[in-house]
Amino acid sequence: MRRLPALLALAALAGSVLAPGTASADVPPETRFSATTGVGIHNAYERGTYPYLAQALDARPGLIELDVWPDVLTRQWRDSHSNPLGNDNNCVAATSAAQLYTGTRNRNLEHCLDDIRLWLGAHPDAGPLVLKLELKTGFSGRTGQGPAQLDAVLAARLGDRVFRPADLLGGHAGLDAAARADAWPSRAQLAGRVIVELIPGTVEEGNPTDTLWTDVEYARHLAGLAAAGTLGTARAFPAVHRAQAGDPRTRYADTSLRQWFVLFDGDATAYVTGGIDTAWYDANHYLLVMTDAQNVPPAVGTGDAGAAAARVAELARKHASIASADWATLPTVLDDVLPRGIKLTNVIA
Repeated sequence: MRRLPALLALAALAGSVLAPGTASADVPPETRFSATTGVGIHNAYERGTYPYLAQALDARPGLIELDVWPDVLTRQWRDSHSNPLGNDNNCVAATSAAQLYTGTRNRNLEHCLDDIRLWLGAHPDAGPLVLKLELKTGFSGRTGQGPAQLDAVLAARLGDRVFRPADLLGGHAGLDAAARADAWPSRAQLAGRVIVELIPGTVEEGNPTDTLWTDVEYARHLAGLAAAGTLGTARAFPAVHRAQAGDPRTRYADTSLRQWFVLFDGDATAYVTGGIDTAWYDANHYLLVMTDAQNVPPAVGTGDAGAAAARVAELARKHASIASADWATLPTVLDDVLPRGIKLTNVIA
C-alpha cells in the first residue's frame, strides 16, 4: 500500500521536510480504523471509469460508491446512475474470482456485492472497505424493498464480511456510546471486511413529497431491532448526510434516533472552508466521509497525482476518515492510508 507520497505531501504543506529516520511511511496494522484516513472512488461502478468493478477494487481504495434504485416494477435492486428501471454498471455475474474481469455487465446490486465478496476472498489482506450505497429514491416499503430486505441482500451476498452495527455496539448502550469509547477494531482486524454506509439519494432529497428519507428510516430500523434484541441482523450504518456546523444530528427531531448515527458524509469544501469544527468528529471517533475532495480550492484535476496526494494529506489533517474524489485515473493515490488528524511531530523545518 503506497503511503509515503501523501506523508511527504503533508510535510510540504506544513513547510517542512521529513527528518531522516523519524517518520514512518506506514500506518501500523494495529491502528484503529477510526484513527486513519483513506481515499474513496466516486461512482466506481460506471463503465467509463472502470470496465469492471474488480478493477476499481484492484486500486485498493478505502471506499467505493454504488448508486442503488429499488425498481418498483420488478422489485429488484438496480445499480445505475440515472435509470431507475434498469442497470448501467460494470458488475458481472461472477461465481469465482477468475470471472471478475470478463462477461456481461449491467447487473443487479446483488451481483455487484458478489463481485466485492469474491474479490476480497482473493485479496484477504485488503480493506477495510467502506461500501457507500446511495439509495437514489430511498427505500420502497410498498414493494418489499425496505431496510430489512436490504439487510437480507447484504447478508446473503457479503456474508460475514460485513462489519455490522452490532459488532461496534458490543456491550455499549448505543452506537454513539460505542464510537465515543473508540470501539472500532483495528485495520488488521477489519482486513477483508466491508463497512456499509447508507446515504439518502439525490432524487429522494429533491422530492418534496418524500417525508421519510433513507437516514431516518434506517435509524428507526436499527432502533426497532435493538429493542427486539435482533440488532445483529442489521448490516449497514446510516450516515448523516451533508456538512453542517455543530452536531448535525440535531436536525433529527426524534432525539432517540441520534445515538444510531456515528457516520457523517458531506462536501469536503464545506468542511474545510465552512467554519466547521471537524476535530469534533475525530475526538468522538465518528467516521467522517468528505466528498468531492478534488473541488476544495484550489481544485485538483485528474492529471496531478502530487496535488491529489497533498489534498488527501490536507483532509487527513482536517480529520477526514475518507477523502472521496473523482481520481480514478490516479491509482498511485487511491491506496493512500494516513494517520487521521496527523500532527507533524517528526519533521524539521
